[in-house]
Amino acid sequence: MLTDWDDYRVFLTLARERSLTAAAKELNVSHPTVARRVKSLEDAIGARLFDRLPDGYVLTPAAEQLLADVEAMDDAAQAIERRSLGLTDTARGTVRVSVGEHMMQFLTRHLVELRDRLPEIEIEFHVTHLMANLSRREADISIREVVPDAADLVTRRIGRFRYAVYGTPQLIGQIGGGGSGCDPLNGSLAYLPWIGFDEAHQYMPGQAWIRRLLGNRTPAMRTNNGNSLHYAVSSGAGVTVLPCFIGDPDPNLVRATPVLEDVIADQWMLVHRDLRTLPRVRAMMDELARLFQTAKPELEGAV
Repeated sequence: MLTDWDDYRVFLTLARERSLTAAAKELNVSHPTVARRVKSLEDAIGARLFDRLPDGYVLTPAAEQLLADVEAMDDAAQAIERRSLGLTDTARGTVRVSVGEHMMQFLTRHLVELRDRLPEIEIEFHVTHLMANLSRREADISIREVVPDAADLVTRRIGRFRYAVYGTPQLIGQIGGGGSGCDPLNGSLAYLPWIGFDEAHQYMPGQAWIRRLLGNRTPAMRTNNGNSLHYAVSSGAGVTVLPCFIGDPDPNLVRATPVLEDVIADQWMLVHRDLRTLPRVRAMMDELARLFQTAKPELEGAV
């Protein structure tokens, strides 16, 4: 029985997404195309693959038997694509880089430099807190503060971020001016309005430090987005822990503390082992590593 691989790919995506709309968005096809492909596969194998329930599409027993084999096919197809890409010998084309919001603010300042040094490479940034699946080529390179436990990834530490407490001069003036001589835990700092990340993002750097400072109190405002955290503090809504390369250049902000000795975030560059020798990926990796080394004082708050 010969069946179009695209039918299996649609089946696998619907199995993961459990929604025709979500599967269509993931595959960049229309809603009817997903339904038609699934029907085509069901007709070819002679079995129903999904039950449509109120909470989404659920695999039938027949589909559950099929799923592992289709996942293996998909893994093999992804591996072939990665290794085929690695055969090229030219440093040109698109490189996709996955980063968080704060990292993107840093890279934005250096985009002209990156473009000038990599004129044959089109850079595509994916900005998200979530870890990109490099095996499925959701990105070619990822820069993260945590290294996932994955044998197929090559990792390289390229720098670290240092942090301090920032607020507007008006707010910081309420505790005697702040700055390098301010004791971070002197009590008065804790009673300013604080802004932090929401519960789902308590792993973010600085959040444990804020919890220790506030004790039983909670921040006046919480968010799930690094940019909104920065903008809220810059507007005078409160104070928070920010990377020094975010807080120091902002003309609306001053440091309320010295660089915090116990808030440090190592930055790791991740790439799939099959792509590490791809010329355009290698060129981008080398350029990012150079940029981090050059910007070390900026990233570590050496002002």
